[in-house]
Amino acid sequence: MSFRTRRVIFSSPLIIIFEFFLMKYLFLLFGGLDDSYLILLTLLFAVLHICPMLFEEKKSRFITRMLDEISGIWLWMSLFFAMDLLIIYLAGSFLKIPFLAIVLLVALVPLIAIYSYYKAHKLVVNEKTIYLDNLKEDINILHLSDVHFGAIRHKKIIKDIRDKLNELSDICDLVIISGDLADGSSTVEEDDFLAFKDIGIPIIFTAGNHDFYPGIENVYKACKKAGIIILDNEGMEFKDLNIFGLTFSFGEIETVGANELLEFIREDKINIINFHAPQNWEDFSKLGFDIQLSGHTHGGQFYPIVWIGDRIWYNRGLFKGKFATKDKYLHVTTGVGSMDYPFRWGTDSELVILKLRKK
Repeated sequence: MSFRTRRVIFSSPLIIIFEFFLMKYLFLLFGGLDDSYLILLTLLFAVLHICPMLFEEKKSRFITRMLDEISGIWLWMSLFFAMDLLIIYLAGSFLKIPFLAIVLLVALVPLIAIYSYYKAHKLVVNEKTIYLDNLKEDINILHLSDVHFGAIRHKKIIKDIRDKLNELSDICDLVIISGDLADGSSTVEEDDFLAFKDIGIPIIFTAGNHDFYPGIENVYKACKKAGIIILDNEGMEFKDLNIFGLTFSFGEIETVGANELLEFIREDKINIINFHAPQNWEDFSKLGFDIQLSGHTHGGQFYPIVWIGDRIWYNRGLFKGKFATKDKYLHVTTGVGSMDYPFRWGTDSELVILKLRKK
């Protein structure tokens, strides 16, 4: 049983209780509903929430993927309905709220959901420029992360990314994927990433935490068959670039120490570390890395998490700092896919062209 499956099963009792009381108080706004019907609806949601995922672990099927997506859509909307109820009951303590205002507030949730679903499935290409002292020639890196290939985002997202890569292959020199190519919500078969095989420019991948959930060996097999270069705590050179892929470490997964990273640094190259999470930037910079490429945060994916994320850590965008008199950079992409919920509100599903230029 995967980490994601255990997480969902263990959290299900709390979610079921939450759903029961959410629907109870939501229906009370419009006259109420008998508890027996509420229990039936809650049990139906519980089955919808758990069963598709259990089947997806064994073999991915259209029907179970569709049910998993419906479950994700409803759970996301439930969170926003809960915020509606909180607003209504808090405001109702001080003033009388017209019934029409309540209807409009509740109706706003599905409208936001439609917009956010569209945003999550529309791939956007953004550009950022990084100026470097010791760069000999211009290089364009196409940076992406967090595809989350799985039950909710399956082969269509792979094909959509492939189409974008083909469009951009003439103006980009290589592609770097900063982890979470897979989600863990479904199996990964050997042919699942074949759409990437004939892009025409190198594709480099370093694993994130979600890549381990469906079995990292399955993800690596699919990558190798698609011709994707795997950097698993190892490095490679490409033109003026010296690229190290630091695999995400948690649990019993081994990582690389500072001394090993220090040995990798080349003074005559632009040193890049590809690491899934936007952590340890200062430490990596002091070791000699000029650029860190990360993802993981999804930029918060949707409001209000976007606001929170922007205020507590390196959530999204290009960050610049000075270490040992040299400018160093951290780029955190908001990702291409979406996790758990097929929604984005306030963030893009982005591929970013990083234009490396001589200062």
